Amino acid sequence: MKWIKLYSRLLLRYVQYFLKARTVYTIHAPFSYQLAASLLEDKRLYYAFVDIPLFKRGLLKNQNTIAIKDYGAGSLVNPSLERKISNIAKYSAISAPSGELLFKLVQFMKPRRMLELGTSLGISTAYQASAAQSAQFVSIEGCPQTALVAQQNLEHLGIKNVEVMQGTFEDRLPSVLSKLEQLDYLYVDGDHREGASLAYFNTCLPYLHENAVVVMADIHWSNEMESAWSTLMSHPKVSLSIDLFHFGLLFFRTEQKTKTRLSLIAAKYKPWQMGFFPSTDQ
Repeated sequence: MKWIKLYSRLLLRYVQYFLKARTVYTIHAPFSYQLAASLLEDKRLYYAFVDIPLFKRGLLKNQNTIAIKDYGAGSLVNPSLERKISNIAKYSAISAPSGELLFKLVQFMKPRRMLELGTSLGISTAYQASAAQSAQFVSIEGCPQTALVAQQNLEHLGIKNVEVMQGTFEDRLPSVLSKLEQLDYLYVDGDHREGASLAYFNTCLPYLHENAVVVMADIHWSNEMESAWSTLMSHPKVSLSIDLFHFGLLFFRTEQKTKTRLSLIAAKYKPWQMGFFPSTDQ
């Protein structure tokens, strides 16, 4: 019953998103157009798109059990405090399409200092780090055993520019932000409570700049996350927000004078949106 309610809500939210979503063909502002084209229409195959899914397949067969220490909202699918790695990989590790999107976003933004809140098994970390191998990348994970497995996974994949730090976000953020000094890229996927999501954003905000991006994961996963996303879009410093359903992107571009909110989708899902009709979107 829990599964039926959960995915019924997600289906309704997706329909609402789909009806609003626009394709690259109806976007006219240069930055938004280039971003949409790079994220949603670039069909190039990168090595990470092969290596990481192959590695994840191995995790899906891993029957080892680890103790879970969850500081956030917890799993809506499996609240057990002991889980098989295969179970975590199946329900918590990022999907290949979402991982590829993060890879393309990092490649487009070219960040030098990156921070991830919520390492999990390191799959999302691997996609992002692979797109910016010279960047300084810190990923924070609250669960000790999960952080250890993530570090081992990244080493196995040959990813050397990520420092996995174990600890709560509250405890680790001050020292990490002081160490990085500035953030070009922030990915939040570790605590799906509204208050916590807003608190982490506000803590990191002084370190973000006008060319930075904040990526919020699972913005439609719950009522709390949708409320947090709505609040973040309305923040005075956010000039552009983009809803990709699984992710929300926040930009602080001062050259964009009008606050803009977009929902974007790949053109293959809306082939009738080929730009034949005028649009006022930015």
